[in-house]
Amino acid sequence: MAEQDSDRSVSQTVRAQLRLRDLILSGDLRPGERISELQAVEATGASRTPVRMALVRLEEEGLLEAIPSGGFTVKGFSERDVLDSIELRGALEGLAARFAAERGVSSRDLEPLKGCLDEIDSLVQRDRISIEAFSSYVTLNARFHVLLTELSRSPSLIRQIDRASALPFASPSGFVMTQSELPQAHETLLIAQDQHRVVVDAIENREGARAEAIMREHARLASRNLRLVLKNKTHFDLLPGLALIRTAGD
Repeated sequence: MAEQDSDRSVSQTVRAQLRLRDLILSGDLRPGERISELQAVEATGASRTPVRMALVRLEEEGLLEAIPSGGFTVKGFSERDVLDSIELRGALEGLAARFAAERGVSSRDLEPLKGCLDEIDSLVQRDRISIEAFSSYVTLNARFHVLLTELSRSPSLIRQIDRASALPFASPSGFVMTQSELPQAHETLLIAQDQHRVVVDAIENREGARAEAIMREHARLASRNLRLVLKNKTHFDLLPGLALIRTAGD
């Protein structure tokens, strides 16, 4: 019975966390807005203990900020905050690529990574890329980054990359869907895929410095996409949460 109660509490916490995250990323809860435990209970329909845990988890994700008087406020982000998060993720992924190259990987180790790249090729080499293809790219791109990170054989580094990728808007595919409506969309995907291929080649040839530099540069594509989207002020619906970002002119 105690185990069932624990499972139910965890389930309520996850549901409450997802619901509150949706409210934040949709803009229903705006940056600086205070949310109390009682408000969160009313918004999610969960009991107080799971809601309390959900709020703490959202604080750990970086979407909420605890306030001394009690409760939380929705956190806003400057453009620089997001760019710094992307740069941090790129630096860590670069280190993972260097570790993989310098420690050596077998042909068998690289097979899943190369197979993933072949699937991405089938998408990006089309003359016209649909929204559905972009969505498939997001899944495959996330898989590529996970597989590459695992080749580092460094559990501590993998944990840090997972943390960095969980920062708001810092994941490897964070701005892929928003770029889908931009004129440069297809060109950007081709550049990204070429960088994927080059870093795998560098790892295979045990060129650590080259592999690291490529992955750091690869992350900067996300920074470029962010600037383009914020400059155009369009297609915000393709990435929930963009309203949380303050640009230099705001």
